[in-house]
Parts: sequence; C-alpha cells; structure tokens
Amino acid sequence: MPNIMQKTSEFLTKWGIDPETVSMEPLLDSFLRAMEQGLEGNEESSLKMIPTYTEVVSTLAVGEPVIVLDAGGTNFRTCLVTFSEDGTPRIEDFRKVSMPGVKEEVSAEQFFKTFADEVERLIDKSDKIGFCFSYAAAITPDHDGIPLVFSKEIKAPQVIGKKVGANLLAELARRGYDVSKKKVAVLNDTVATLLAGQSVKSEVPYSAYVGFILGTGTNTAYVEKNAAIKKISLQDDRSQIINIESGNFDYCPSELDRQFFNATKQPEQYHLEKMISGAYLGPLSTLLIEKAIEEGILSTTFAERFNKLGGVNTTVMSHYL
Repeated sequence: MPNIMQKTSEFLTKWGIDPETVSMEPLLDSFLRAMEQGLEGNEESSLKMIPTYTEVVSTLAVGEPVIVLDAGGTNFRTCLVTFSEDGTPRIEDFRKVSMPGVKEEVSAEQFFKTFADEVERLIDKSDKIGFCFSYAAAITPDHDGIPLVFSKEIKAPQVIGKKVGANLLAELARRGYDVSKKKVAVLNDTVATLLAGQSVKSEVPYSAYVGFILGTGTNTAYVEKNAAIKKISLQDDRSQIINIESGNFDYCPSELDRQFFNATKQPEQYHLEKMISGAYLGPLSTLLIEKAIEEGILSTTFAERFNKLGGVNTTVMSHYL
C-alpha cells in the first residue's frame, strides 16, 4: 500500500495535478487583475467583462404573459411565463429540443430557423420575448445580443457577430408574422440567475447578489458601478450587471490540462470551463485514467475493463464520486 500511495503521489506531481501544489492567492490576484483589465477594455484580458445595460430592479410585471426562450448548453427551451402578484411564475406550453449545432455544424440560416420553428406557436401570445442566451454575447443598448464565441462545443460559426433577437424576428417576419411590435431582450443565463435570486422574497437582507453557473459550462455575473466600467461611456452614478464570462479565464496549471485543451474544438478558449464544468469533466477524467493506465498506476484487470467502456462521461463520474 505505501508503494501504491507513493506512485500515485509521484504521478499527480508529474502531471501537475496534485491539489497540494495549488496556490489560491496568486490565482485570485490574477483573476482580479483580469477583471480590472476587462472593464478597461484591455484586449489582453481573458475575461470579457461584458456590460449588459441591465440594472437590478425590485418590481415584476404582474399578470402579463412573456414568451421565454432559453438557449443553454445543448438544449433549447421555449414556454410562456406569467407572474402572479406574490411573484410566483406560471409556466405554460413548455417545450425542449436539441440546440442547433450540437451534432453537426449549422449555417446561420439553419440556426435561426430552428429558433423560429419553436417560437411560432407562441408568437401571438405576447409582444415581449425574454431570451436567456447561455453563450458569450455582446449586449447592445437596446438589449439585443451578438454572439462572440460559442463554448460547450456548439458548431455555428456563421452566427458569430449576428444579432440574435433581430435575426429571430427577421425569420418570423419572412414567414408572414407581424413582428413590428415584438421586443426581444437577450440575457446571459448567469445574468438571469442573478436577477432570479434577487427577485425571490427573503426575510434576510442581502447587501449584494451574484449569479453563478456550474453545469454544462460555468460563468459568473455581478453588479458593478458604471464609474468602474472604463471601456464605454456611461452615466457614472448608476450601476449595471456585468457578465464576467469567467469560464474563459486563461488558466492552464498542468501539461495534462494542456493536452486536454488541445483535443477540444477551441484549444485556446474557455480553459477554466474545461477544467470544472459538466461538458468536459467526463472526457478530462478519461484522459487522466488513460495516463494512469499507461504508467502502471492502475491494474491490468482495471485497464481491460476500462478499455471495454471506451471512456466515461460526467454522469458516470458523478455517480462514482
């Protein structure tokens, strides 16, 4: 047993994945510097620090149905939501389909056609469309969203740089619908999480709120004073929610992580997300186990059985842990 423990320790040290070697203070300092640089508009920062033009408010539109869209991870969800006076949401006509671009690359036309296919049944039920878009997107002052990059292995390169809301409405108009009064407000899912937390009634007073996602991907949002957002001109005495895009933090602690990054669709992007989120933990664990087998850390019997599996996914790893 001591020999196995020593070999395991040497293996972890060799590949730079021994938790004892992680120093949090320098890592946190680096993250904070990247946040400050992102707010200044420094292109070298790996944190985009995206302004959302969205303030935290304490009121809800009561009794007014809103079309809700959620493009998140590998699924696209649609429904109609109405809030009661006590803040309880009523969800109607819910439907879920696969996100376009998950299985194979799609064009911009195919991408927005898929969205329009799902919105058609709801389009006459409200002029307000809330779109939770779980990918990095620049938010315009009129609350449309322009995708900057797709994480989570979505393959839709033609959509980058195109307005999500405007193109959805254009596709619906092409199908003969009157969209002149329709308004699409695009929110990142992490921003929506912050707003959802803030809207929940609580007897405990909170000084601030953050939105944090750890699922298929990972991200963080918080409220920042406009005066600190140097890269755009804003009214200094107000504040707004910032989408950090924290999953893109440029952090590569080990050679094993580098090898894994190189096997993904975008090796230089979303390093933190690829280290901790659900879309990647299974493949990353598979790589680690394969290395351990190669170096004799795991038994021959285990190696034979593992090879029959062909790797593990995140669900399997979660059950094991």
